[in-house]
Amino acid sequence: MKSILTSVIIFLTVSLYGQKTIDFPSKDGLMMTADLYEAKESDPFIILFHQAGWSRGEYVEIAPKLNKLGYNCFAVDQRSGGSVNDITNKTNTVAKTEGKQTEFKDAYQDVESAIAYVKKTYKPKKIIIWGSSYSSSLVLKYAGDHPDVVNGVLSFSPGEYFGEKNYITSSAANIKIPIFITSAQNEKKSWSGIYNAINAEKKQFFLPETKGNHGSRALWERFSDNESYWKAVKGFLKTI
Repeated sequence: MKSILTSVIIFLTVSLYGQKTIDFPSKDGLMMTADLYEAKESDPFIILFHQAGWSRGEYVEIAPKLNKLGYNCFAVDQRSGGSVNDITNKTNTVAKTEGKQTEFKDAYQDVESAIAYVKKTYKPKKIIIWGSSYSSSLVLKYAGDHPDVVNGVLSFSPGEYFGEKNYITSSAANIKIPIFITSAQNEKKSWSGIYNAINAEKKQFFLPETKGNHGSRALWERFSDNESYWKAVKGFLKTI
């Protein structure tokens, strides 16, 4: 019963904030899918990327809360993924149908393309990128590879997940914009090297006193320590 009630609340909240499903091409022509959550009379955009094996459904609960904080949200299906919260990753489905590779590295072009699409289509004065698990590493890479395009990064449980030494760390060393990293309590060793390589003036990390959770799901209400993560996220967003 509680699960059904939560789903109804999420549905009503999403409806209130005008969710729209958007299709747009990646760099190689693959059609991608994203959900646009518009905040009324607001300019800043947060582009949300999901964790491994999942979809844009990771953000059905999170995006409306970010709307309330004054941020438009663009939750993206990358080609490396699956489904979560009863939402199937459409980009992944199309990629498989077309015989395209769907490994973690293959999704980097999707990160680049989603950012380019938001920048060109909505022309926001401020863009923040946000990743979860493998995509949290890709947004760090993007911020290092393209130092003047976005205004801030939130990275939930990053690591060198790509089978290549310092694939993320080497790019992260070039980051100059505000950076926030968080994870479960026992995951710090996976990203401490990346964090130490970042020379940005404004960088911060958060670790919960509890066990915590992997990726952006740490913010889901079903987890009793979600408020501690939210407090840290809200504090960081105020600095950008």
